Amino acid sequence: MSKANTIAPRDTAAPRNFGTILKELDWRRYVIYIGFVVVFLFFAVLLRDQGFLSPNNLLNIFRQTATITVMAVGMTYVIACAEIDLSVGSVAGLSSVCTAMVLSQWGLIPGILAGLAVGLVVGSINGALVSLLGIPSFLVTLGMLGIAVGVAQWITASAPQPILNDTFNMLFGSGNFGPIPGLVVWSAIFVVIGAVVLNRTKFGRQVLATGGNRNAADFTGINTKRIKFQVLLISGMVASVAGMLYAGRLQSGRFQWGAGDELSAIAAVILGGTSLFGGFGSIVGTLFGALLIGLINNGLILAGLDSSQQQVVRGAIIILAVALARKK
Repeated sequence: MSKANTIAPRDTAAPRNFGTILKELDWRRYVIYIGFVVVFLFFAVLLRDQGFLSPNNLLNIFRQTATITVMAVGMTYVIACAEIDLSVGSVAGLSSVCTAMVLSQWGLIPGILAGLAVGLVVGSINGALVSLLGIPSFLVTLGMLGIAVGVAQWITASAPQPILNDTFNMLFGSGNFGPIPGLVVWSAIFVVIGAVVLNRTKFGRQVLATGGNRNAADFTGINTKRIKFQVLLISGMVASVAGMLYAGRLQSGRFQWGAGDELSAIAAVILGGTSLFGGFGSIVGTLFGALLIGLINNGLILAGLDSSQQQVVRGAIIILAVALARKK
């Protein structure tokens, strides 16, 4: 055989150019990060003379979105499991007033335990009604929203409950850990733990499997009823921590704290790429979704728009972002 015949044929596949790579790229996966950068640059140019880029203002964005970020981490698990929790805002308010009332009577540890107990009880009730009785989570948590805010208003007679415990206020929102605000540390802790559990543990895989196809998950031996119970319990517990962060930052408990936050948390989760139909979730995406909402709020305030105009612009941006977001 001649030497020429022993030469391996050259790969004749056409080289991939930049345009081909762009076409093959699943850009919907990264739309939240692209959107965040675009909105940030827009406000940076538009509001450069209003102090938008000042370190203090940028730190304020992180601080102001920390509570929503914490709440949205728990909501990510619920939505990735193909459920919804509309009660998180009112649970936060109830947790804040229960914490404040117990703090004033029995001190720091009982106060913290009382706040967590609110999330434990509400999350357990939500989870049991959804997983055991098969009631849709939308209806259960919508009803719980009204119950929680009503109880919080009832037991306080609509009056704010001041918190004078300096240790509590420092730990839950008012204090700093070195140069970093405590609220930012809390949100970072929840994001890291939430991301690790969802992406690296058996429980996280079971949550995604349950949300993706419950029947298939049942056939593989996953106790989907237990998973649904657990994600709603987690959401309730996380919402109670968010309520204590409100209480510590604002140094009082009020039934109004957290009002409407369920919509912001859901928006942050969906903007972050978690599928509303379950089966996929991204905690890091949720973080950027919450930061995007905070960025928009901060930029619109500095731009001098009144509250009605802010609502219109904010709603339009969220609708556009969700329309462009990844479909699963």
